[in-house]
Amino acid sequence: MKKRILLALVLLALGKNLSAQKQTAIHTEDIDNFWTAYDAIQKTSDLSKKMEIINSEYINKGSKGLKAFMVARQYNDTLWIELINKLPKFWNSIRPNTLAIKHKAAELEKGVKKLKAIYPDLKPAEIYFTIGGLRSGGTVKDNLVLVGAEIATGNANTDVSEFDNDWFKNVFKEQSLDNIVYLNIHEYIHTQQNPNGSSLLGQVIREGSCDFITELALQKPIKTKYMSYGLANTNSIKDRFKKELFSDSFDNWLYNGRQRPEDADLGYYVGYEICKAYYQQAKNKKQAIKEIIELDFGSDSAVELFLEKSGFYPDKLDKRAIKEAYEKLQPTIVSLAPFTNGDQNVDASTKELRIVFSKPMMPKRYSISLSEKGKLYFPIKSVKGYEEDEKTLVLNIELKPQQDYEFVITNRGFKSKDGYALKDEEYLIKFRTK
Repeated sequence: MKKRILLALVLLALGKNLSAQKQTAIHTEDIDNFWTAYDAIQKTSDLSKKMEIINSEYINKGSKGLKAFMVARQYNDTLWIELINKLPKFWNSIRPNTLAIKHKAAELEKGVKKLKAIYPDLKPAEIYFTIGGLRSGGTVKDNLVLVGAEIATGNANTDVSEFDNDWFKNVFKEQSLDNIVYLNIHEYIHTQQNPNGSSLLGQVIREGSCDFITELALQKPIKTKYMSYGLANTNSIKDRFKKELFSDSFDNWLYNGRQRPEDADLGYYVGYEICKAYYQQAKNKKQAIKEIIELDFGSDSAVELFLEKSGFYPDKLDKRAIKEAYEKLQPTIVSLAPFTNGDQNVDASTKELRIVFSKPMMPKRYSISLSEKGKLYFPIKSVKGYEEDEKTLVLNIELKPQQDYEFVITNRGFKSKDGYALKDEEYLIKFRTK
């Protein structure tokens, strides 16, 4: 009896030890399920049958990681079928790369152990490799690392001829399968961090800190397009970023690959350099790593103090002056035509409304919404587009006599051609017909 008890205790201790050693669980079953569905879809031209297959063979069999990824990036059966039909060359070229991921499991596990070695407070997380809908190479949800292998495993040999811009081409030519380990450690660190606020500075440091800590843990330099571009243009990037330092617009710095394929995601590089500077000036390196990972990104004061301590900008920053200078760069609405805002005597036969901005604006980027009064007060039938000056937006409107109208222009969509958000978060346009 004593021997049995002793054996049970030994096994229990061994189990705890193995559990402690295995820091994370790595899941690749969604990749196999996707290619099973993909092959079956190729055998039919019937759309409804294709939809049935992607649901039965991929979505319904999906891991909790795939389910979380679908929610995070709004993936659905229709999107996958559209992409499968549209991009056969891409899918065939990326397939062997995605299937090679399972051979990276041991290397990934070693990477997590290296991370824990420099950050002992590391909490366990799970890594899920999926085939996404070409919207994200990786993200996190609570303690889940969610990887879109169709982006994460792209390289210079991946066929991108079917895409309508160069973003994937620029990203893939800098990647190799070795990037998988780096990407997952980067995302793993996100599972340890505090949530971000709305500031650009906070989000830049949050993203860049993952790159810096990953490089520190793996002892390998990061190889990405934004890193090589950043290193080659450090001073000009620092000057550009300083202008927008206290803004809450990410457009010029983060998640902008489709808009700026040549110099996308430079905020990652800036955040990396800020964290590197913070680490280098710290006397206690282990404490510095902890402070970088556990920074309160939702607190503007904490983030700004972190920047100051880093010495990234050696001179003391005048926040008020920087914000005022930034606001002067933002476009504004100058006037309306053929009537003014608030006009109470508008001709009901008017068919077009012109909104004049202070700067040339990006084409096909609009954000127009109903006012609190709702659809009955909304006069717009369609957006005609900008005139040749690129400052004047023409809206097609339909009016009735003796009627109040109003709608809202927001800065979520409107950007100047040099990349600055509309100054007013919301601009209410209202008028009444005679």
